[in-house]
Amino acid sequence: MHTVIEPKILYFGTSVVLISTMNEDGTSNLAPMSSAWWLNQSCMLGMSSKSQTVQNLIREHECVLNLPSIDLIPSIDRLTLLTGRNPVPESKALRGYTYEADKFGVAGLTPLPSQLVQAPRVKECPVHLEAKFVMIHPFEQPSSLVAIEVHIEKVHIEDSLLMNANSNYVDPSKWNPMIMNFCEYFGLGEQRSASKLAPVFGPESVE
Repeated sequence: MHTVIEPKILYFGTSVVLISTMNEDGTSNLAPMSSAWWLNQSCMLGMSSKSQTVQNLIREHECVLNLPSIDLIPSIDRLTLLTGRNPVPESKALRGYTYEADKFGVAGLTPLPSQLVQAPRVKECPVHLEAKFVMIHPFEQPSSLVAIEVHIEKVHIEDSLLMNANSNYVDPSKWNPMIMNFCEYFGLGEQRSASKLAPVFGPESVE
């Protein structure tokens, strides 16, 4: 049996991403989000154009996508309902957002210098992806939502996550990303079987 429903959201499970960008005054901004999907060396980010992160991306054309593991939930929670926009947009103020200049400090996270972009990496995250802005796409008009395409230029991976046999690959059995599943945080369970959809060492397959 299937029932037709009208859910408010369709977060069937996507990675949480901590996006670091540079503000106009040269300080850094840090914001969690969970509407991201990946293809080859590119990523699409779904966000509100009213956010400081989007404004920074449009102006600076670069960012770092930091992927937190499940143990960083407390840090993500401390960033909830904070924004780098000052004054706070009315729509966000109505939802309880307040302005915060030092998001790294509030979250208890440590900035690290990047190699190709000005935005800092997040030391505590096991994965850092330095990225360049490609294009912005209006989404679900009329609304403030946009889809931002970025290209990954440099990949930093914590040594403990790499495959023993090939240091250019992440061992999926060691990586436990933070997943947003219908607005609740989840980690990964045990592997059930090997995937035939997209084998790591097999030929590329794009439908």
